[in-house]
Amino acid sequence: MRWLADECVDAALVERLRSSGHDATYIAEFASASTDTEVLWIARGEGRLLLTADKDFGELVYRSAVAPPGLVLLRIDPRKRALLWSRLEAAVACFGERLFGRYLVVEEARFRSRPLQSSGKS
Repeated sequence: MRWLADECVDAALVERLRSSGHDATYIAEFASASTDTEVLWIARGEGRLLLTADKDFGELVYRSAVAPPGLVLLRIDPRKRALLWSRLEAAVACFGERLFGRYLVVEEARFRSRPLQSSGKS
């Protein structure tokens, strides 16, 4: 899967995605200090799922006409690295390509999912 990880995502999680065969780019490596709107446009333009821990993206996506192909919001304490990875891995296994066109919230014990207004997937 193609991912764009926001700056707030732990670099170790991005490396885990990459080592598991995912095509993951990391805002911190090429566009540090981008605004949330700029990050959305990058994800949309590159056809990538946006991975973030920033709750502001949910409101921004539903308030604006700009939606990434899919949005995955991590709502797990970032210090719980093993749990973060296992829950993200479980989300990918559970939803797969259906992550595209969805806003998925990943929590310790559950997933919450709803459709995006405009998926931006080509």
